[in-house]
Amino acid sequence: MTTLPAPTRRMLGTTDIEVSSMAWGMWRSDGSVADLSRLLATALDAGIDLIDTADIYGFDGKSGFGDVENKLGEVLREDASLRQRMVLVTKGGIMPPVPYDQSREYMAGALEASLRRLGTNVIDLYLIHRPDILTHPQELARFLDDAVASGKLRSIGISNFTPAQIEALAHFLDTPLVATQPEISPLRIEPLDNGEMDQAMRLSLTPMAWSPLGGGRLMDPQTERERAVVQALDAVAAEAGVDRAVAAYGWLMAHPAGIVPIVGSQRPERIVEAAQTTQMRWTRQQWYSVFTAARGAPLP
Repeated sequence: MTTLPAPTRRMLGTTDIEVSSMAWGMWRSDGSVADLSRLLATALDAGIDLIDTADIYGFDGKSGFGDVENKLGEVLREDASLRQRMVLVTKGGIMPPVPYDQSREYMAGALEASLRRLGTNVIDLYLIHRPDILTHPQELARFLDDAVASGKLRSIGISNFTPAQIEALAHFLDTPLVATQPEISPLRIEPLDNGEMDQAMRLSLTPMAWSPLGGGRLMDPQTERERAVVQALDAVAAEAGVDRAVAAYGWLMAHPAGIVPIVGSQRPERIVEAAQTTQMRWTRQQWYSVFTAARGAPLP
């Protein structure tokens, strides 16, 4: 029977940057610098070297903008060797309480601030965090092209953009987009059949799935649909001898677009456990059993 394996490594879009097939994200990183250092080392030692953060992470609605970038910068200043072991991803374009600003002037300042907080001269992958409807995509494209040309960015991408918004930005860019970061999970399957993943494959974008466990709902299902998805995942997890979360990551990674789940756990054992996902193999029957449960209706 055909199986769908999860790769351990992959190339980032059309670049020559090789990354792990999973990422570790910091949006929940509200601990100390020492905590962050320990978790980063855990991820890297587990083979997860695609490290995701954003300038908005740590913001609580009143203060803390740039907090997580600052902490990561401290970690990297304490041990410079860590920077060489990771592919650093950060995001910009949200400016509370506006909420979004991607004008050329704002983005130039936001990028410089991220570089300063992180204590680095170059960011491996820079994502526009959410679309700013009031910025023409040509203006945003000029900022991104200039930032790449200056050597401050190795590659660029977007997060939470619609396919039409991605097409518009790509049209004005000289530098190709290489990544997209939508919300995808066994509980949010819309990107799988609304054209988002098809576009990613057409444009060679690496999809990075945020909230791959459905914001924790897969671990604590409340609705009939959520319980049905969990039941389907658990059946596969039991066969493979893995945890439900690992099965959820593996389900995403079996998609031909090469989806990279972003592990958001702040528990070292969960990060190590997530790295087991690359050992999973999926049959089409198993994969579609989860997809059908998520749809809440049989496939035609």
